[in-house]
Amino acid sequence: MTEGSDKGNKVSVGIVPKVRAFTAVSGNTLLLVLIQVDSSLHTPMYFFLGQLAFMDMCQTLTVVPKMSADFLTPGNRISPVGCGVQIFLSLTMGGAECLLLAVMAYDRYVAICNPLQYPILLSRRACMGLAAGVWIGAAADALMHSVYTMHLPYCGSKDIDQFFCEIQSLLKLSCSDTSQYETLVIVVAIVVLLMPASIILASYTRILSMVPRMKSTKGKQKALATCSSHLTVVGLFYGSGVFMYMKPNDPHSPEQDKIAPVFYIIVTPVLNPLIYSLRNRDVLGALRKLVGKYRVLQQN
Repeated sequence: MTEGSDKGNKVSVGIVPKVRAFTAVSGNTLLLVLIQVDSSLHTPMYFFLGQLAFMDMCQTLTVVPKMSADFLTPGNRISPVGCGVQIFLSLTMGGAECLLLAVMAYDRYVAICNPLQYPILLSRRACMGLAAGVWIGAAADALMHSVYTMHLPYCGSKDIDQFFCEIQSLLKLSCSDTSQYETLVIVVAIVVLLMPASIILASYTRILSMVPRMKSTKGKQKALATCSSHLTVVGLFYGSGVFMYMKPNDPHSPEQDKIAPVFYIIVTPVLNPLIYSLRNRDVLGALRKLVGKYRVLQQN
């Protein structure tokens, strides 16, 4: 199988995903380091934020290196096994992030609406269990899609009109009837996208009804800042996911089919650490302390 890309300006265009990938990996790595080294960030909210940063970093590393190589030398081949692994890892990270965003909304709901029960409901054991459930659920879903897609018969051209191995592009190459499977994709998308989305909606409906009743102005501002950052990330991720997977039979143009996955694989991982750090005093405070320690070490 070969992965397609535009031939014009291939060198200059190929640099762009590399730069964005470096930014995404660097930003998320820094966020992970801050969460690990600063004791003030050892809370359930930042535990889940660390999981999100790790998912974004893995998602970027799964796709962008091969994508960059294809920009520079179009027509590169990828083995069926390599294609299947790329599909599995990409779907695992995407599905895990989708589920994790719902868990993060639940975390904020408990913290704001039931603060006295927060240490019990979001204990370390509970957080580990929720994170494990997210990873296992996403991996199981990804494995099902990967195995089925790679066992389809492919006839004629095996050029993938996408920057990486992606289910929708492979279905177009299959010479068998994939209508039933496309229906299954819609059903699974409803479960993986809409059920977590309903949890997020319900959580923030309760949160927004609770915030005006807070007596502390500082508490209101902190709650709104944290929630607005999370909702921004939710909008970026779910918007591209719904566009791409909820309507597989829609007559998207080839350009549209390429934009959405690149958006949540490259752009979203770049924006997530910026969104959470620039509007989060705790993260900014941890960053200042880390920079201060670094300067002290340099002076010594």
